[in-house]
Amino acid sequence: MMNQRDIAEIKRRLNPTKRNATVLRGRYVTDTGEVISSFAKRVGSLPQEENEKYMAIFKRGLSGTFGQNLHHVELNCTVDALGEEQAILLNMADSGLTDEEAVEALYERATEFIRRSTEEKVQSVEERQAAGNYLILLIHDGYDVPARDNNDEIDHEQSNLIFRYIMCCICPVKQGKPALCYDAADGDFHNRLADWVVGMPEMGFLYPAYEEGGSNIYRALYYTKDAGDFHNGFLKQIFGTELGMTAAEQQHTFQNIMQETLAEECGMDIAQAVHETVCGMLEERKADKHAEPLVLGAEDMKNVLVDCGVSEEKADSFAAKYDESFGEHAALPAVNMVAPKQFRVDTPSVSIRVAPERRDLIETREIDGKYYILVLADGDVEVNGMKISI
Repeated sequence: MMNQRDIAEIKRRLNPTKRNATVLRGRYVTDTGEVISSFAKRVGSLPQEENEKYMAIFKRGLSGTFGQNLHHVELNCTVDALGEEQAILLNMADSGLTDEEAVEALYERATEFIRRSTEEKVQSVEERQAAGNYLILLIHDGYDVPARDNNDEIDHEQSNLIFRYIMCCICPVKQGKPALCYDAADGDFHNRLADWVVGMPEMGFLYPAYEEGGSNIYRALYYTKDAGDFHNGFLKQIFGTELGMTAAEQQHTFQNIMQETLAEECGMDIAQAVHETVCGMLEERKADKHAEPLVLGAEDMKNVLVDCGVSEEKADSFAAKYDESFGEHAALPAVNMVAPKQFRVDTPSVSIRVAPERRDLIETREIDGKYYILVLADGDVEVNGMKISI
């Protein structure tokens, strides 16, 4: 699967000053699927400012966190038989976006998703007017992959592989508001009509996946702006497949399994220990640019729980429920099991947030038969921005 270094290599290709991409194509459609315009341009002929904005859009389509915004998608095909969706994508990549039939097929599939999605979301005339249009963008690039020596250093003089790929981004186009604008030519202010402005992509993909310096035609890298919405309708149209639980659904299910199976053992100390352990594993994996995103299966998490002080019996119950909920041999992105950037404690009346590395500031204690959550007053203490004396 693609890792951080693979992503970084492709992002460098999208540097607007280098103009590595060869062809830029686009189709502008209404939310009902009506085609407004289509275009095809050589990237080398674009004005610099336009090129910078286009490349910023495609870079955004490679951003975010694996398991939340970025997902590996397995295409619905086999080594011996290409699926219809894979054939379209391969023809687009191999032809450098000159296969008109393949490009048109992708446009039609993306437009059909936009039309259906709008029908599902829009319930009134007002919502229809505010929905906006969409720009379907495509680029092609042929990357002359440099060879690496025995020390994993790049040898720019040696290369025997060209990685041909396409990227697609689906961008909302919203109408701005009329406004008074200054005209430097006559030193006066004039009315500016409402413009249609292209926003950053809501979804997109890179195909084929770039792995270990080569292409994997059976996999794509998919981007979604909203980690809580995979846009499975788009995935079905383009790849013939869907993704399962969203990041939020995975985290919610994981937490429910912890609560249900650990029961009375699921205390503050265990919650802190599990958070610290998984976050440590994530940091260690993040430091290795060659490593694939960290995923943890039932046995992996069982071992984590035992190391954190959970009994073997409860850990076994957790592993069984994990397989039952996510599927046997399933492995979840570790980033969806914990919130690496926060440690939060909630009661019906109070919320406590501390930096993850200072989760040790919180403890529970029984005093006079009542249970308390204690927070160490470490350093200055403020109430509504005012320093107080403890």
